[in-house]
Amino acid sequence: MEIRSAQRLPRSSYVAQTARWLRSWLPKLMQLQEKERPRDPCSAANIEHATITHMAIKWDVHFLLQMLDGSVSLHVKLLKESTHVILDARDLYVRSVTVDGIDAEFSITPWHTFRASKLSIALPEEKTAEGTETVIHIVYSTSAAASALQWLKKEQTTDDKAPYLFSQCQPIHARSVVPCMDTPSVKQTYEAEVTVDVGLQCLMSAICGGSKEIDDRSRFFFKQPVAVPSYLLAIVVGALEKREISPRCAIWAEPSIVEKALWEFEETEQILSCAESICGPYVWGRYDMVCLPATFPYGGMENPCLTFVTPTLIAGDRSLVSVVAHEIAHSWSGNLVTNSTWEHFWLNEGFTVCIERKICGRLVSESYRQFMSLNGWRGDLVPTINEHFHPTHPLTKLVQEHKDIDPEMTFSSIHYEKGSAFLLALEQALGTEVFEKYLRAYIAEFSHKAIDSHTWREHLYNYFDDRKDVLDSVNIDAWLFEAGMPPAKPEYDDTMVVECDKLVKEWIDADEKSVKSITSEAYLSMKPLQRIECFSQLWQHDPPLPHYKLEALDRLYSLEECGNFEIQLQWIQLCIKCRWEPIVPRAFRFLNSQGRVKYCRPVYRALTGWPDFADEARGNFVRTRMTMHPITAEIVGEELNIKAA
Repeated sequence: MEIRSAQRLPRSSYVAQTARWLRSWLPKLMQLQEKERPRDPCSAANIEHATITHMAIKWDVHFLLQMLDGSVSLHVKLLKESTHVILDARDLYVRSVTVDGIDAEFSITPWHTFRASKLSIALPEEKTAEGTETVIHIVYSTSAAASALQWLKKEQTTDDKAPYLFSQCQPIHARSVVPCMDTPSVKQTYEAEVTVDVGLQCLMSAICGGSKEIDDRSRFFFKQPVAVPSYLLAIVVGALEKREISPRCAIWAEPSIVEKALWEFEETEQILSCAESICGPYVWGRYDMVCLPATFPYGGMENPCLTFVTPTLIAGDRSLVSVVAHEIAHSWSGNLVTNSTWEHFWLNEGFTVCIERKICGRLVSESYRQFMSLNGWRGDLVPTINEHFHPTHPLTKLVQEHKDIDPEMTFSSIHYEKGSAFLLALEQALGTEVFEKYLRAYIAEFSHKAIDSHTWREHLYNYFDDRKDVLDSVNIDAWLFEAGMPPAKPEYDDTMVVECDKLVKEWIDADEKSVKSITSEAYLSMKPLQRIECFSQLWQHDPPLPHYKLEALDRLYSLEECGNFEIQLQWIQLCIKCRWEPIVPRAFRFLNSQGRVKYCRPVYRALTGWPDFADEARGNFVRTRMTMHPITAEIVGEELNIKAA
């Protein structure tokens, strides 16, 4: 930098000149600072200096060692001059690194408890210039402690036929299976060769190009030609069978449940076609699903070409297939248009819930879409803000700050329900037809990119340049940046909720004599989501219901035999709140029969809040923790303040 002496100016002129200089240069300095600032607080990767464009993975799957052994070739492009490429890693044993075939120096250093480690790779001097493209080849193996993987013995599977492996890389667990830039802001294509024991099927979040047998092993070949962030890398290995739903859709599952899964998810092609009518062409080729073991920590995971679903969705009446609509919607919002960091997760989930409910509105009715939205507001958003958090908690904001916060611990219905309510408020202000045209334009503009809320907001205002007054009336900044309940409640068609309110009132108003005259007719005539809403309202009602009403509910609606896990969750929470002891054995059976975070965390929280059973609940968690998925175990352990063993 060249420094020149300046001619002395009168003070007033100096101040004026300084002010003009600040007005001129401050925005540029802030932009420069923004470019230099790390874009993702949850990643150690030097993404401002380099990016990965392609990954070529080779894995041998070893069940006995609970290990993936192999290599990855990373195609790296330097965005600016750099002497090193820094990657995210967790519990990886790295044996060697080469850069364009030449041995390279590397080091692994701890970074932070949840962020894990930095893998720093030195580049040859001639490979450090901006624009340079190199291939970094890393030979490594994973650890049995890899947080993305769950290894199941055959006895832990439904059919007791063979061991089972599945992954869950979202949000920051991909670094435990492959050294990478583990941030949603970096997207890359990938290919893979995976070798497993003969007789086992391997699936990935990619198109399978076939397999071949080599001695007593089978090698599967995969390609994902659409660039994806690391969290969408996925693998499944097990004794699986496939059933075709349509030419581009299929379901995989263990043999004993594959027919049940086929029936439950038979409408998948219809849902996918409806989504295309809203969002545009489906670009991923195939939409297959795999029904995982019950330990899977989520309802579904939107891995491209291979959605993961939990068997808790198999209710026998297709009452929970809206989860499939949700995961299909992710094919556009999330997988194509991606939040650049987990601080802007609402861009993934708020838009996805919006699209999911539009799909359901078209396939069922508009009143059903409205009811889903109102149910999300009353049954999820309100208790999340007022009970799980509190109205001033920073994690009740849509746009959050995750410095030194594990993003897994921030996930809640805020991103889903507050985000989708925000978009519904915009839709109502702009008009549905106008909003849906904008939705397609938004997807087209940002497909294959990762964006933050500021970029989204700028695009929104540019798109509606002639309607800025309408946007301003929605109070967008309050929705995005303020904690607590939204600044306004969207207008909901309450046609379907009136029936729920009527039945709930009947139960609340009943006494020991009149409760016997309540019949099951109104309840049985309701859609499953309405039944869930009824139990949600009864759970949230104060004061808690007396025990004779719980006994009547249980008897009248045969809740012991209910196969709908969403209803079971609401019923168990209601009974624990009312301190009805007969529910306790059922609550523990519920916890031990599945591993969804959505179900385990609130039930454990409720049980440990009941002094008579707090110790038993904590003991149950300690005993069963090793059979849980690592993600569920970590989140529930955090909830109970029980550290990992």
